[in-house]
Amino acid sequence: MTQTTTDRPAGRASGAVVPVLAFAGIVVAVMQTLLVPVIKDLPQLLDTAPSNATWVLTSTLLSGAVATPIMGRLGDLYGKRRMLILSLAVMVVGALVSALTSDLLLMITGRTLQGFAMGAIPLGIGLMRDMLPREKLGSAMALMSSSIGVGGGLALPAAALVAQHSDWHTLYYGAAGLGLLAIALTLLVVPESPMRAEGTFDLPGAIGLSAGLVLFLLPITKGSDWGWASGTTLGLFAASAVVLVLWGVMELRVKAPLVDLRTTARPAVLFTNLASIMVGVSFYVVSLVLPQLLQLPKSTGYGLGQSMVVAGLLVAPLGLTMMFTAPVYARLSAKYGPKVTLILGLLIIAIGYGAGLGLMSAAWQSLVISVLLGAGIGLAYSSLPALIVGAVPASETGAANGLNTLMRSIGTSVSSAVIGMVLANTANNVGGVEIPTMHGFRVSFLIATGAVAVGLLLALFLPGRRPSNKPQLRASSEEDAALERAEQVLRGFRGRVLGADGSPVARAKVTLIDRRGRQAGATLSAEDGSYALTVPDRGSYVVAARATGHGPLASSATHAGDERPVDLDLSLPGETVSA
Repeated sequence: MTQTTTDRPAGRASGAVVPVLAFAGIVVAVMQTLLVPVIKDLPQLLDTAPSNATWVLTSTLLSGAVATPIMGRLGDLYGKRRMLILSLAVMVVGALVSALTSDLLLMITGRTLQGFAMGAIPLGIGLMRDMLPREKLGSAMALMSSSIGVGGGLALPAAALVAQHSDWHTLYYGAAGLGLLAIALTLLVVPESPMRAEGTFDLPGAIGLSAGLVLFLLPITKGSDWGWASGTTLGLFAASAVVLVLWGVMELRVKAPLVDLRTTARPAVLFTNLASIMVGVSFYVVSLVLPQLLQLPKSTGYGLGQSMVVAGLLVAPLGLTMMFTAPVYARLSAKYGPKVTLILGLLIIAIGYGAGLGLMSAAWQSLVISVLLGAGIGLAYSSLPALIVGAVPASETGAANGLNTLMRSIGTSVSSAVIGMVLANTANNVGGVEIPTMHGFRVSFLIATGAVAVGLLLALFLPGRRPSNKPQLRASSEEDAALERAEQVLRGFRGRVLGADGSPVARAKVTLIDRRGRQAGATLSAEDGSYALTVPDRGSYVVAARATGHGPLASSATHAGDERPVDLDLSLPGETVSA
């Protein structure tokens, strides 16, 4: 069962909460592209074969994929701020391990710990939902969601500058320092969320999901090395399918599952997650193609001959534009809804890649592509958490957003494998060195465009805003937001909790249970015994109350639209009430 409160404690959080959480997300995302400038040198730096050196990148991807949904669920159970700090602390330890070694095994260990921090992004989104007033929530979640791209984009030039002028281990010392700063700011500024989910952590579910994800992502990331038709690759894919199916059957039978598959199957959640995979694919293509195109020598006939640092600076607007898109998204979403902004973002991405097919002959053209794609990806990424948050109970925000972040990671993993294979198969061998070709770059952009087209098709299946005869309230000010929250309360159950002597009972736990026996919401009664519970859908519910020193009471109530009060008298046995 889950526990929620029905109103956000607006005003509890200071104005610094959003930038601090966004900074933590950016720091975590930096880990994904930290080594991009030195990828080609890793075999020499670690004194190992190229196939072994790729594990330095693969390990981070796998641990991030596994940790994201697990940390989201732990945050729902034990506190999102607490788990956010733990994620950052593990990342710092991993960065220090990598900074102090050139041994392959220890480096992989450190990189695995760094990937563990990817769970910080859905945790940050969950904290924002729990603490922020409605009028600030849209732009805040947009910024947090975009931090994945912002951190990745800004890390490229910074990492290139450090790698070009200093020992490459300095990258890890810098990452550890950023992580410590994020922990300190979180401790000082971010309060813990009062939201908690009831129940225990689903350890078998976590093990099953982890095993299934590793079995699925491992052949994706290593398939080009092992051979896509090899027994190892096909065997791991088959094992992944078996494990994930068995895991799904088990999760459907658990009372407090790691991932609520019934919620995940809702159209709003399902199609958002599928579209997220396509957005992840499109985001990573530009990160793989443009830096290589910019750094190839002009003697190839199509390379732009830029230094590592200049190439990073020309791609950096991708992340900067994503960051500045967040307030634009908030305005568009408030007016048209997150479904429309997702579709708009995907259209802009398609335009960016389409234009990019003919804009590869000058460095300034890379800048144009970066800005266009940054705007589109920023709008798309910003829409995803809003769509998820609007479709799941508040107590499942961390786990649901963790699963959505996982879908994006799967998209980037697939993108990395497919584009890597395309560039390798279309490369020219010059003096024993494989050089990517313009044909390979263009095919990569076409693949990204195809992924965006699939994403657009999936987005069209998302439920739109429900028609309403009432004037629509827009959360453009504190007053409008308060009115909207009040309207939501009136659409649910409200009343008072009374004791044996008829006096109001404060801090009684009032729970809303749906017809399937699942908890749909909960709150604590106020000092005057009053409570208010919103309902996710019309239908029959049980409203239950419990307080110290009083017997429990359960009353059934049917939500029909007139919402008359449902008072709960703890001195009486359960009764049937129709609202």
